[in-house]
Amino acid sequence: MAFRPLGDRVLVKRVEEETKTKGGIIIPDTAKEKPQEGEVVAVGPGARDEDGERIDMDLKVGDRILFGKWSGTEVKIDGDDLLIMKESDVMGVLES
Repeated sequence: MAFRPLGDRVLVKRVEEETKTKGGIIIPDTAKEKPQEGEVVAVGPGARDEDGERIDMDLKVGDRILFGKWSGTEVKIDGDDLLIMKESDVMGVLES
């Protein structure tokens, strides 16, 4: 199934954190926090300004981003747990 966000929304897949610490201790699922890093899966066309002109999105599919702990709405699409959030909820893009 294809999903296209509307307006200035993006669809994000969380990036899984390591299940083991540097010292080799395995962290159980119940003790892990949800990661605040993700990959953009789909991007909406952008918001509109007061004159009705489209404001282009700064994000693109494939960007690795950081977002707030409580940002977005959790959804399940084709069995994948994803987040839908506004572009303004994204704190920044991770560049390699």
